[in-house]
Amino acid sequence: MGPLAGIKVLEFESIGPAPFAGMLLADMGADVLVIDRPAGTDLGLKRERWYDTMMRGKRSATLDLKNTTSKEVIYSLAEKADALIEGMRPGVMERLGIGPDEMLKINPKLVYGRMTGWGQTGPLASRAGHDINYIALTGILNAIGRKGEAPLPPLNLVGDFGGGGMLLGFGVACGLLEATRSGKGQVIDAAMVEGASLLATMFHGFLNSNQMNENRGSNILDTGAPWYNVYETKDGKHVSIGAIEARFYKDLLTRLQLAENDFPQHDRAKWPLQKAAIATAFKAKTRDEWVKVFEGSDACFAPVLSWSEAPRHPHNRARSAYISVKRVEQPAPAPRFSRTPPEVRLPPPERGEGGAQALADWGFAAEQVKRLTSLGLGFGEKK
Repeated sequence: MGPLAGIKVLEFESIGPAPFAGMLLADMGADVLVIDRPAGTDLGLKRERWYDTMMRGKRSATLDLKNTTSKEVIYSLAEKADALIEGMRPGVMERLGIGPDEMLKINPKLVYGRMTGWGQTGPLASRAGHDINYIALTGILNAIGRKGEAPLPPLNLVGDFGGGGMLLGFGVACGLLEATRSGKGQVIDAAMVEGASLLATMFHGFLNSNQMNENRGSNILDTGAPWYNVYETKDGKHVSIGAIEARFYKDLLTRLQLAENDFPQHDRAKWPLQKAAIATAFKAKTRDEWVKVFEGSDACFAPVLSWSEAPRHPHNRARSAYISVKRVEQPAPAPRFSRTPPEVRLPPPERGEGGAQALADWGFAAEQVKRLTSLGLGFGEKK
């Protein structure tokens, strides 16, 4: 099942965006084999895997990459793989002898996906960092937050996952498609700082056309506009409105029982008054009462739900937008395909779980598996 069924992906254990990219590929049907560190070595964390949702759909084999024999193991696996993804700092894979130059000699069709924060080259390439640092360098962090307040980090969604993992997954998928035509693999250099910048492409157009400015919280989409904002309700919860278009704004005022003539939509001088009036109106009812008021409305309204509320919303339920894997509720694979629907085939594996069967499925004979085991490749059993 899934549009990537039959694709074999070798993933090296890391944190954040690289395993998220591997999850995306696994959701779409790819057979993802994770090379995990043995428990207790470096990132080989001694923790259970059942709640590590980004490991869903994968299988695992363990290998200490610092062992002298590990290179031979990886070479054997790379020969049969279609793609490889890794999230090491620049130069680490090369020092281990399993960088792209070596791997593409072994398998010229291999798509070698690399995930870093700053990219493989440049003055900051070797520096440590996290999502907040990457989006800080793009202008995005400076743009998020309310007027007069400090920038507000949007969790680690923009750098790690939108600008990182999704970019890598997209890059690997493109590389796989191109390899079917050319017969040649290539290296994908996915940098979170560039992926995050890419997400903000539209805003560069707005800036250059003077449709927005760089003052945080003073534009249409950054809480500057009263009709694209979040408001508190009577019960201390919140609702969101995004009534950008004139007809949607008119519907908003009608539902709030506010006179349109008193609140011209694009009169920025009156935005503070508009915002105050809308805030007062929303304070008159609870969040769920407003949901009923806006039923069937085109005012671009939605209640602000918590993590635990979201899966139970009628729309999300109707589309089966959330699934439960090993009793952990989580978002379902997306997007949807009419003929080759994606699915989560396996729960997150413990270290080494499913690896032996993965090698058999990849075409390794029993004697080959025995040899790889003697060289340090480890397998575990489901507990």
